Amino acid sequence: MAWNKKMPAHPVVAICGATGAVGLEFCKVLNDLDFPASEVRAFASKRSAGLKIPFSGCGQVKAGKLVVEEMTKDSFEGVDIALFSAGSSVSEEMRDAVTSAGAVMIDNSSAFRMEDDVPLVVPEVNPEDVNWHNGVIANPNCSTIQMVVALKPLYDITPIKRVVVATYQAASGAGRKAMIELYQQSRQYLDEVEPKVEAFTDQIAFNCIPHIDVFMDDGSTKEEWKMVVETRKIMGDADLKVAATCVRVPVARCHGEAVNVEFDADVTPEQARAAFASAPGIEMMDDPAHNVYPMPGLLAGTDPTYIGRLRRDPSVDHGLSMWVVADQLRKGAALNAVQIAQLLLPQE
Repeated sequence: MAWNKKMPAHPVVAICGATGAVGLEFCKVLNDLDFPASEVRAFASKRSAGLKIPFSGCGQVKAGKLVVEEMTKDSFEGVDIALFSAGSSVSEEMRDAVTSAGAVMIDNSSAFRMEDDVPLVVPEVNPEDVNWHNGVIANPNCSTIQMVVALKPLYDITPIKRVVVATYQAASGAGRKAMIELYQQSRQYLDEVEPKVEAFTDQIAFNCIPHIDVFMDDGSTKEEWKMVVETRKIMGDADLKVAATCVRVPVARCHGEAVNVEFDADVTPEQARAAFASAPGIEMMDDPAHNVYPMPGLLAGTDPTYIGRLRRDPSVDHGLSMWVVADQLRKGAALNAVQIAQLLLPQE
């Protein structure tokens, strides 16, 4: 049974996990999109209560500082949209309190993504799925989001049979502590000091770690599993074959992905470029003759999903290869969630 409560034109928005990397990015995105909020509240754990975080304003909310409040089950009275990035356990704990208060939870954790009654939404791909939510909408995994944004225009040409992807995922995808550890380890490495490892399984500075999330029985990691099952759910194709290898690299922000796509029928690079040119949220950076291609180190803080190195894949009959880059704190998290919130607003 779909949610039948009417969203006001100027909703009250709660940022849950406001002091984290994604929480702070929520503040920026709400301003950048001028989301029509009547009020924005900042919630976090008890230890963060009383902190003030910068907010540039949006809608009817003036620029200033948001005072962080302790998030409890009583926090959501009067809230219309709760943007969550506080971890799976917190989302699970707060779910009933949020929905019982009449708010819609847009959750950035993996807690609810594969539940049958929870839509998993990327607005450029399956915006219609917000229509059957039951109070909770899941934000997909960051690496999945940018890949499906790139896949959708191609799938609209002809069905996709198989996707093989290798990800090059930024340190900040593991949180603020991980990003700080990359900086600290880089200094330690250059100073010939033994790097201190806490946030990752191994040294991240000047290294690549083929291990994101926990290992599963089949030898894949949970991050790789997420890319498989989430892509199928978002694309609405349970038979789509996806093989992923996910690697953490010493980059501060923006994930890169080498994506190979096999189709049912031939799709030329020229057809793909035309499809990308008219697709929302995509920007082509594809002029190898002049060394133009997306690079994570130069695209931090941007919103599009960038595509370059587009070419035929000669290893299959109908295939293309491409390089896809997006800022995982923006499109991979905060931006996608606020775009979902925009879909919930009354349509004029």
